[in-house]
Amino acid sequence: MTHTDNPLKKYFRHPEIHLKLPSGGNFYPPGTLDLPPTGEIPIYPMTAIDEITSRTPDALFNGSALVNIIGSCAPSIKDPWSMPTIDVSALLAAIRLASYGHEMDLMTVCPACSNEQEVTVDLRNVLDSLRPPNYSTPMVVGDMEINFMPLSYKQLNDISRLQFDDQISLRATSDSNLDDNEKREKMGEAYRRLTMLTVRSVAGSIRSIKTSDALVTEFDHILEFLTNCPKAIHESIKSRIIEIRSTSDFQPIPMVCPECSHQYNQDFALDMTNFFETAS
Repeated sequence: MTHTDNPLKKYFRHPEIHLKLPSGGNFYPPGTLDLPPTGEIPIYPMTAIDEITSRTPDALFNGSALVNIIGSCAPSIKDPWSMPTIDVSALLAAIRLASYGHEMDLMTVCPACSNEQEVTVDLRNVLDSLRPPNYSTPMVVGDMEINFMPLSYKQLNDISRLQFDDQISLRATSDSNLDDNEKREKMGEAYRRLTMLTVRSVAGSIRSIKTSDALVTEFDHILEFLTNCPKAIHESIKSRIIEIRSTSDFQPIPMVCPECSHQYNQDFALDMTNFFETAS
């Protein structure tokens, strides 16, 4: 609880950096983002309570750890569940930077000689490498014009949790004492659910489909289209979504092996599974 007359108020945390969101503030539902005129939102360092809460296993599993951190450290985002997924990586990098400094250690293995080395990544450079994805250019398929949008974090988290449940179900069925026919039936059901989750993810990434006589925005209609269109069209739509989304991913980091001098690129990702690594 904050008291406006607290004489210690001047020692409260202050924004460490300001971040320009990869989304540019687009794709947020009304009232869920307070975007300053500068287009950059303030990023505060984590509190001790933030860190303790966000390290709990349940919070890490159900997605609330990330939501709690962003809600505390990026208060301009009023509802982190509704934020577009293309902003998540940038926000985590910015909060990590504001809380622990710009350096982050990373283990890398040379693909030529298998030498392991620990390198230090500068999160300022990582953030500078991010580029805003282009969701303004539609994809034309025949007489259809397909417009895309990013999933919200809530959509992605729900899909990921259901996929995890089905993968657990597959492993349990494979290791069970059921006869072969029952195993095939149950595993077939799980694979069908996993496939449908992928289709729903694609459908959720489509803002509209414009034809010569209609503008379709209803999720159920788009989902029905994806489950009935030719495979080639479905795959081309999915590939375009991946292509657009990859722009907002961290770029690979150039490496040189100290043992064999081999040059290679190291993939870099930052999520709640490694957010606290090497942090102190």
